[in-house]
Amino acid sequence: MNTTSKVANIDIGTLLLDSREELPAVTLTYEQVGTKQAPVILVCHALTGNHIAVGTHEAPGWWSGLIGNHLSIDTTKFQVITFNVLGGCDGSTGPLSINPITNKPYRSDFPKITVRDIVRAQQIALKQLGIDSLYAVIGGSLGGMQAMEWGLLYPNMVERLILLAATPYLSDYGIAYNYIAERSIKSDPLWQSGHYDSSNHLKGLEIARMIGMVTYRSPKLFEERFRREITDKGYEVTSYLQYQGEKLVKRFDANSYLYLLDAMNTHDIGRDRGGWENATTLYRSPVLAISYEEDLIYEPTSISVFASLIPHCTYHHIDTRFGHDGFLTEYEKWGNKIASFLTKRAI
Repeated sequence: MNTTSKVANIDIGTLLLDSREELPAVTLTYEQVGTKQAPVILVCHALTGNHIAVGTHEAPGWWSGLIGNHLSIDTTKFQVITFNVLGGCDGSTGPLSINPITNKPYRSDFPKITVRDIVRAQQIALKQLGIDSLYAVIGGSLGGMQAMEWGLLYPNMVERLILLAATPYLSDYGIAYNYIAERSIKSDPLWQSGHYDSSNHLKGLEIARMIGMVTYRSPKLFEERFRREITDKGYEVTSYLQYQGEKLVKRFDANSYLYLLDAMNTHDIGRDRGGWENATTLYRSPVLAISYEEDLIYEPTSISVFASLIPHCTYHHIDTRFGHDGFLTEYEKWGNKIASFLTKRAI
């Protein structure tokens, strides 16, 4: 079997954004894994993810347990492409990129972007790669938002959609948590209106990550894992949160974090489509929607109602203690549902 694996950049030129602003010289970084000439599956990553979904044996990607040879997304049968999102900080054009007009990093002068902008950039890149059709688009959280927009912006290009832990619009509860994260970053004395020297020193970004980690997992999991244990550094749970915050600032840019939070806040498939309920009727592809128990932000009930309105939609709810992060773990509970959906004959 002739399989390939590579990471590369692709230049897509000037991108017209939803704001009507033109973003020049856009580059997207991507990972391409799988069998040459096989049907293509596009993977869309979440907020602090990147294009390394599969990775290598030495450095596994964030979905290496789901994608690979003879796994749920079988790379002996499919070709898998993952882009670092527009606005990200792992190679694609974003706040860290050099503005060709000023020859300085954009920082907080980067233009506002939407989930639709992210998807349009990916579509242009795929066209330049010679890919005119997608066997499936799959994503969780922010990635699920992208997958939703793929099915509405390019219905003739996508054969099927897989939506994990995502709702047709972000709830007020989700926006509230994002606002707390935003305020923690912007209140940092080193923020400097977004023109800081490095995210590595921003305690506000550390706190934002801690806030996120509390919402991503369930209270049950926290209780079972930490049990109020105390170490020489204090409570085990607080040490865990501190570790997660310190780890993120070493690899992620604060401006990218804020721009992607805003893209999530403004996500609404019903915008300019007569409301989200009406937008659900516009899906042409078969859809698989999966929710996860104890997901605080993307409530299973909301996903169930959303799924019930989509033509040709299969819905599953997964019992897990991992809450929202269920889509990043325990593949044995739901990976078979992905595999089955991918092999099922499309309508």
